[in-house]
Amino acid sequence: MVIQTTVDRVIHREDLDPNKGSVAISWQKVMWLLGNFFVAVNVGIPSVALDTVMVFLVTTGLTLLFGHSLGMHRLLIHRSYSCHRWIEYLFVHLGVLVGMAGPFGMITAHDTRDWAQRQKNCHPYLRHGSEFIKDGFWQLFCNLSLESGPKLKFEDRIYHDRVYRFMDRTWMVQQLPLALILFVLGGLPYLAWGICARIVVSVVGHWLVGYFAHNHGDLDHEVVGAAVQGRNVPWTAYLTMGESWHNNHHAFPGSAVLGLYQDQPDPGWIALNGMHNLRLAWDMKLPQDLAVRPELKAISQRSQTNPVGKTKPCPILNADAT
Repeated sequence: MVIQTTVDRVIHREDLDPNKGSVAISWQKVMWLLGNFFVAVNVGIPSVALDTVMVFLVTTGLTLLFGHSLGMHRLLIHRSYSCHRWIEYLFVHLGVLVGMAGPFGMITAHDTRDWAQRQKNCHPYLRHGSEFIKDGFWQLFCNLSLESGPKLKFEDRIYHDRVYRFMDRTWMVQQLPLALILFVLGGLPYLAWGICARIVVSVVGHWLVGYFAHNHGDLDHEVVGAAVQGRNVPWTAYLTMGESWHNNHHAFPGSAVLGLYQDQPDPGWIALNGMHNLRLAWDMKLPQDLAVRPELKAISQRSQTNPVGKTKPCPILNADAT
């Protein structure tokens, strides 16, 4: 069965222009990031210890793996697999805890950038096309307002969902339940490491990976005519839970597996297969399931040998998963 490559929420119009727009500082972004940075430095650094570092590692790993990668990206944005509704809510909530935006904010930012990058050219903000320092300042502290940008049509199951609407309105204060638990367990040091330091590292790390994944790295596929190509960044594969195989993702955006080849570790894919074996996830979409894209060109030997990207076996994947 051939399925849709990815969810297309953009309302297409003739006057859409991904180039013309203005970048302006967002004081919300400034206060949010620098406020967390202030607490992380002034409370976190003096309280460095084995337990506080473990709190940071565990909370960061859980929110990036189950929240950002499996929740926000592969599930909510791309619908590359299915799961129980309560798991979806839990994973998306963990994705909100990463600290970048609520569900609608994340979908809007992702889909707008994705649409722009597939055009012949687009604003440097949307393609990470400025020099390193300028791009960092733009992405971390500014917003882009396109003169004629796209509007999105959300699926009814998302748009009318009261849980997602609540998460989106209150995305910053979604940190409070976890913050309270951490404070009870370890006081201000746990709060500084499990909330503030985690948010700063996650947000800055997300920009860093995005910058390198659109400017430096290997390519197996080319999306012909696109303003920018996604690139694979091997050294961040584990840190990003497999999200840094970005050339693969540009080629097969609807795929649940991102690390397509044997030398491409994908922790998110392994976790997803574990969920499948526990019957907590199903309908996992693979590259060979997706509709053929005429604009997709294989440019490496391994991608030319296997144009759709042969999905590597997973040691804990049941035989009936494919």
